[in-house]
Amino acid sequence: MTPLLGRRARQRWLHLIIGGALLMPYFLVGTVIVGMYRPDANVFSSPANQLIAFAYALPMAAVTALVPLARPLSVAVARALCGLPADRPLADGPARTRQARVRSAAWFTLHVGLGAVISGMTLSLVPFSVGVMGLPFFAAERDSPVLDLPEALDRTWVLALAPLAGIAMLVALAGCAAAAGALLANRAPVLLGPTPDDRLAAAERRAAELAVRNRLARELHDSVGHALSAVTLQAGAARRVLDSDPEFVRAALTAIEETTRRTVGELDTVLGLLRKEDDGAPDAPSGPGLDALDGLLAHCGLPVAHTTDGDPGAVPGAVSREAYRIVQEGLSNALRHGGRGEPVRLRVTVGTGELGIVLDSPLPERPPVVRPGGGHGLRGIAERAVLLGGRTEAGPHDGGWRLTARLPLHTPVQEQR
Repeated sequence: MTPLLGRRARQRWLHLIIGGALLMPYFLVGTVIVGMYRPDANVFSSPANQLIAFAYALPMAAVTALVPLARPLSVAVARALCGLPADRPLADGPARTRQARVRSAAWFTLHVGLGAVISGMTLSLVPFSVGVMGLPFFAAERDSPVLDLPEALDRTWVLALAPLAGIAMLVALAGCAAAAGALLANRAPVLLGPTPDDRLAAAERRAAELAVRNRLARELHDSVGHALSAVTLQAGAARRVLDSDPEFVRAALTAIEETTRRTVGELDTVLGLLRKEDDGAPDAPSGPGLDALDGLLAHCGLPVAHTTDGDPGAVPGAVSREAYRIVQEGLSNALRHGGRGEPVRLRVTVGTGELGIVLDSPLPERPPVVRPGGGHGLRGIAERAVLLGGRTEAGPHDGGWRLTARLPLHTPVQEQR
């Protein structure tokens, strides 16, 4: 009896009763329409007129279900009462496309149609079957004009079977309700599930969220990685001259303090953007630009010879931020893998339509050890440039290592921002 009277079956039965209740306003309008061309007919006492009113009610219900907000309401009720399998998800949000609205209307029509039938059967069969089961025990009931039993049924053996007949009616009702509920549960993923347009929109939203997450990861890698490299270098140098050069130690500690303070601020900004994911997709990351380049070079832990051609203030904000991160990552690579003794040379050129960055650093006497999982810095630099429609190059040049980046000042990405 579990398939007929179990928890899932009872919930689906309730879902059908709700559907029947939702159809009642449309059915009443249908009875008014029937009464307009059959004024002498009693609609509620004529099964034929009731069927006609029912036929009028279904199209009206379908039309009202074309409203975009009808789908999330239907989805919420179906999820709560239909007992749907977890591997068949339903769509979220209003029905925006024509296909989604048509499917939602078809579901609503099926729900209220089957619900009206099951509700009618429940209201009529339950009291009738109870009355049939009481026939052997109440003589007044058998003689009641309401039942008006034929004489052929007023026999002992027929009355003895009356309780079984009443139980059979209730079981048949439960079976019909279970079958109707199973049909709705089977059709729900088809009619309320995501359409191809919904899937495409969800994939685009997911891709946008992943793109922002990747950018946030690059921000963390570049900012924290550079700070750790600079702090490690400054701390190591200060430790070696701790007793012989107190002024250098004091300057190194000052540089460490300022570097960590700046990095903590940037880290708080990025983490704040990640926390916004509870309210939706995280915002695109922001950060320092070329106007903060002097502070970066002063505390990067390396001697840097810096020249700028053109006006950095003419560089758009997004390009300026990406250029700052590219320089920061280039300096981090020079700290980790570069040689010592010669300054790093940085040249920033602001042209009419392009920003050029050239960073030359000395190579170490010994080739650097390539660690497993390395190379994320150069890849991140290339990804930043490609995002803006630019390009990068990195490799040996004149006995050193050269990093070159070319970023267009006006791109479709910038125009959207």
